[in-house]
Amino acid sequence: MSLSRIGHGHLGEDLAAERLRQGGYTIVERNVRSRYGEIDLVAKDGECVVFVEVRTMASGMMAPEESVTGRKQRRVVALSLRYLQDHGMTDADWRADVVAIEMGQDGKPVRFEHYVNAVEA
Repeated sequence: MSLSRIGHGHLGEDLAAERLRQGGYTIVERNVRSRYGEIDLVAKDGECVVFVEVRTMASGMMAPEESVTGRKQRRVVALSLRYLQDHGMTDADWRADVVAIEMGQDGKPVRFEHYVNAVEA
């Protein structure tokens, strides 16, 4: 049974959050929505605030990380800066990462990649 795009997205975010936790990150918030868009995950890596864009796609399509276009990167940066401003954290160290997950037809991940500091301000 194939998962819907939304189902893949939620499953990917759950998997990304769990893998980041296992890697020592603290998940601060998930699915932070504003009128400007959504941040999938806000995490802490030590003292660094990490904004994580999670991309999950079925295997055989384009690689998930390829879908993070220049426009999407600019939006991630803008959302990150807005989040920091709204939370009184404009002096915080921060970065934007991308987690790319390919899912098999059985709904299980076949590839998981975490790109640290993948989006530059």
